[in-house]
Amino acid sequence: MAELDQQALHREMTAWRHDLHAHPEFGFEEKRTAAFVAQKLRDFGLEVAEGIGGTGVVGTLTRGSGNRAIALRADMDALRIAEQGTQAWRSQAPGTMHACGHDGHTSMLLGAAKLLAGEGGFDGTVRFIFQPAEEWGKGALAMLDDGLLERFPFEEIFGLHNMPGLAVGHFETRSGPVMSAEDNFEIVLKGLGGHAARPHAAQETLVAACALVVNLQTIVSRRLSPADIGVVSVTELITDGTRNALPGMARILGDCRSFRPEVSAAIENEMRRIAEGTAQAYNVGAQVTYTREFVPLINDAALVDEALAAARTVLADDAVRVAAEPMTASEDFARFLDHVPGCFIFMGNGDTAPLHNPAYDFNDEGLLHGARFHAAVVRRRLAVG
Repeated sequence: MAELDQQALHREMTAWRHDLHAHPEFGFEEKRTAAFVAQKLRDFGLEVAEGIGGTGVVGTLTRGSGNRAIALRADMDALRIAEQGTQAWRSQAPGTMHACGHDGHTSMLLGAAKLLAGEGGFDGTVRFIFQPAEEWGKGALAMLDDGLLERFPFEEIFGLHNMPGLAVGHFETRSGPVMSAEDNFEIVLKGLGGHAARPHAAQETLVAACALVVNLQTIVSRRLSPADIGVVSVTELITDGTRNALPGMARILGDCRSFRPEVSAAIENEMRRIAEGTAQAYNVGAQVTYTREFVPLINDAALVDEALAAARTVLADDAVRVAAEPMTASEDFARFLDHVPGCFIFMGNGDTAPLHNPAYDFNDEGLLHGARFHAAVVRRRLAVG
């Protein structure tokens, strides 16, 4: 098959990315995005299935007679953030923007599909998975619950994410733990509100809540082994009081990060114990709700080696490296790794605003690198002959 003009492909991916950025959609609302993706895949000659797990799309491309299948995954959803960018392709949806680069991830996987459909160079089947609702950890489970593995079987899966601060054209990952689990919690303290001038006549909850916020900080520092990574962050404190009225209710919300189920369980147990003890000390009641939203992302060691080797075929050796340590952000890709081995890798986005920042924008200089990486993984894992 003829080799595609990669510079022309880069210009095309840039146009796709700008269109997707201008029309962001929140999780499970990605109808326009999904239709855009499905039409492009059909234009490239792929078999396409829509509506997987709600708004997910799966494209299938087979070449040769090989009976192995691998998957490549991109996320499609945007965030509830009001964009501050001034670029021509800025968000046209008030209060919603692609602040995490999923527009770039989708465009790179579309580029890889066009590249592989046009050039071939592999023997087997590739599943191109475009996932909804990554940001709130529901999209992968929705696709799996909708029979993804049974309807579109594959033996291993690869994904990537852009990383501000890492130079464009650089890739890195590591074997084992890469990204943490995320647990959410809500602690509701209930007492008796009253007049601000008569605290002795009430069972107000604000002082108890302030004490509890401080006490929760001892979970990581005094209850977990120093060898374990754990984070407990209080992010909201809400009461029903007003300036001259003591609150009778206080809500404390936040999230926790860890890499092992045992650590997650220990954090929950300590949180419940501390909440109950603090509430008793202040003569109020406590109710703890603790949920597990994301599981840890654990890369397969052998497939990490394969992904890094594939990256080195399209980039300089010194632009591909093993990451020194895991990060405590979370990623819905981890749900797929509960079922098949895989590798998640990071690619440089250059000196841009951070992820989830209203001034963030995906760096178009990286688009071709991502598409070529995807294609290199396929050609390595589904090698001809």
